[in-house]
Amino acid sequence: MQVSTQASIDLTGIKKLRSGKVREVFDLGETLLFVVTDRISAFDVILPDPIPYKGAVLNQISAFWFERFNDIKNHFVTADVEQFPNELEAFREQLVGRSMIVRKTRPLPVECVVRGYLAGSGWKEYQQSQSVCGIELPAGLKQASQLPEPIFTPATKAEEGHDENIDMKRCTQILGEELANRVKALSLEIYSRGRDHAAQRGIIVADTKFEFGTVDGDLLLIDECLTPDSSRFWPKDQYAAGQSPPSFDKQFVRDYLETLNWDKTPPPPRLPKDVIEKTSAKYREAFRRLTGNEIANA
Repeated sequence: MQVSTQASIDLTGIKKLRSGKVREVFDLGETLLFVVTDRISAFDVILPDPIPYKGAVLNQISAFWFERFNDIKNHFVTADVEQFPNELEAFREQLVGRSMIVRKTRPLPVECVVRGYLAGSGWKEYQQSQSVCGIELPAGLKQASQLPEPIFTPATKAEEGHDENIDMKRCTQILGEELANRVKALSLEIYSRGRDHAAQRGIIVADTKFEFGTVDGDLLLIDECLTPDSSRFWPKDQYAAGQSPPSFDKQFVRDYLETLNWDKTPPPPRLPKDVIEKTSAKYREAFRRLTGNEIANA
């Protein structure tokens, strides 16, 4: 079966506010329209080959979590195209399954990272200092070791290039003490709840990134939530400390790119057909396990 992919999306007459690495954001006046493309980026470079189903998976996993965490204030309004405003009716085919309407907020200038396991930049930092973002950790931990308890390791947002890990002291300087403590507590709570659900479905959430925004004095969870792009998802039955576990996220693509003689600057290389297909399958499997459903309207 031939699956259509959407690498970029424009909606004639609807104002596009920005085009991110994966998502297009449109202004609907009182609200925003998020449309998730099938683009994939690695090492902060957008790759030329879209991944079938990826946009639908990211959109529908976020919607799943926002609805599940409805006791925590978030920006989600609806992902049901039947409830979209009339002005979007003409674009229904482009939007179904891969879009949601959200409230407008003022995003905080800090990304809220929670780590339950030692991986990525956290593992590199631990090897040098036995700490992550200023948090001392026990000696003797291995790559992918589970931490004694989840830790909050914020980062500053970078318009270009890589985000920069910061410690809680710097986070407090940026946000103020009260707000910094609130986003830390909320991030740890959402991670723990998501981790517990995923564990029942055979997935380890090794780490994840949340974003928050404010509107009328309220603090809201925004952006995406516990997706394969914002998190490291590992299959529980293949996990072992001391090695990099296989994943349900784009680590598979990164691992392939690491085998090439590419300097991680544009232009990026093309992806082979089998890497595209296996990556798509990993995203769909993550969705299937987490939600218990097949991906819809992709």
